[in-house]
Parts: sequence; structure tokens; C-alpha cells
Amino acid sequence: MSIHSIELAPAPGLTRRDALRMAVAGSLALATGGVAPAFAADAPLKGHLKHSVARWTFPKLSVAQLCQTVKSLGFAAIDLVGPEDWPTLKAHGVDSSMCNGAELGLTKGFAGREFHDELVARYTRHIDLVADAGYRNLICFSGNRNGMDPQEGIANAAAGLKRILGHAEKRGVVLVMELLNSRVDHRDYLCDHSAWGVELCQRLGSDHFGLLYDIYHMQIMEGDIIATIGRHHAFFKHYHTAGVPGRHEIGDQQELNYPAICRAIRDTGFDGYLAQEFMPAAPDPVGSLREAIRLCDV
Repeated sequence: MSIHSIELAPAPGLTRRDALRMAVAGSLALATGGVAPAFAADAPLKGHLKHSVARWTFPKLSVAQLCQTVKSLGFAAIDLVGPEDWPTLKAHGVDSSMCNGAELGLTKGFAGREFHDELVARYTRHIDLVADAGYRNLICFSGNRNGMDPQEGIANAAAGLKRILGHAEKRGVVLVMELLNSRVDHRDYLCDHSAWGVELCQRLGSDHFGLLYDIYHMQIMEGDIIATIGRHHAFFKHYHTAGVPGRHEIGDQQELNYPAICRAIRDTGFDGYLAQEFMPAAPDPVGSLREAIRLCDV
């Protein structure tokens, strides 16, 4: 059935334009297996923060469909995408806001000297891939403690990262280590407090290394989100969101005040990306993403 043959009789309080939008969305849902891209709000995004979304949180959408969805919502970036999907992003005019694919996983990172040779080889190659594609951010991880003292872990991580940092600087790539919680999701992960990550940044002393400040993870580990952003924002190259507890939508059913947090990020002059990384639990995951962007568009 053509959408043009649908009788658009708006319900009370619903404009004809709204009804048409809903009809088109329904048709697209059928075409995309029941997951329809949302449509851009009437008002454009304010542009004070750059928005993105983690690719893994929308497994029912192909990369091409996710590209179409984010553009319909008024932004154009996807997080945690590897080289195999970069051509699709480029075809849709969507940025790869945080590249991945060089890592050995979350548990085998730069804090483990036994992984350094393999990590150096992988990251050296990947830095070139990122730079040649015209991208900037490349994710990395500390890996697990495995019984080591945190200070030993910092020394190990600094030694490993120094082996690739010069190449990253030469190619204009920023290595970004993610802060993760070790209480709920990533038991034994070493880079689990902002202080540890900041000390590593200070040891390396390069604008081409910084932290991915994951708001969800750091709320679980230490709280004090807005004050921490105020103190250490110079080291935070990227941000992730999710609701606490549960890692689901970021609205008023969880404990974090995302509009206030985003205003704090905005007021630091941050010019990187804020990426949504919650796992949608509502029946309409794209609608959840749309609402999250609205909340964070301060």
C-alpha cells in the first residue's frame, strides 16, 4: 500500500503533518524489519555539543540503516566502528567518531607488558588506517589488573603507549583510553577511576592521548560527575552516556541528570563528541535515541 493512499485523519490535537510523519515511519518500519528511523524534530539541534551513538547498541539495524537514522535525527556520527564499515559511513556522510579494531579486547591492554609487542604492531597499523581514512580518535584499553599494583599498571601502560604515541602524533591520531567500571560490568579492569587515568595522561604529556570519560561507568565507581568534569576536562577527549542503574535509557527513570551534566561539558568548551551508549529497553529504540539526543542537546 502506498502511503499516499492512507487516509490521514488526524486525531484530536494531532496535526496533519504529524499524521503524515507517523504514516511514513510505519511504512519504513515494514521496510527495515520493524525498526524505523526516526524523523528529525522541527527545531534543529543547537550545535553546542557534537552527538554520536555507539554502533553496538543498535544490533537490529544495519550500518547503513543506522547512518540513515542518525541523519534523520539531525546528527551524523557513529561510535565504535571499524575499517570494514567506514566505506558505508563515508557513503552516507557520517563520521566515525571513535574508531576501533586495534584492541585485543577489554581484558588484554597496555597495563600488561606481555601484550605490548602485539598491541604495538596492531596499533601502529591501525593508526595509519585511521589517519588515511581522515578520522581522528582510536580507542584503547588498560586491560585487567591481574593482581598488579595500580602504580605498576600505570608504569606499564605508559611504557607501552610511548612506543606508539610518536606515530600517533605524526599522523594526527588521538589514542583514547576508556574508563570502565570494575564493580558491575568489567570485573578486574584497571582503568576504573578517573584519578588513575588522569595520572597516566600526565605521565605521557601528549595532546594525542586522553580519556574516554564514560559517565555511566564513573557514576558506578566514584560519582561526583559534574565536579570531576570541571576538574579534569582537559584530559577527557570523548564522553559516553547510559542510565544508572541498568545501562538503559537516560531519562528520568534513572539517577543521572543528563541535561545538567551536558551543560557542564558544554561549559568547558569541549569540541569533541558525546556518544549515546545506552542499551535501549523501550519498545521503540530509535525513539529512545531521539529522546536522549533531545535531553543532551543543551
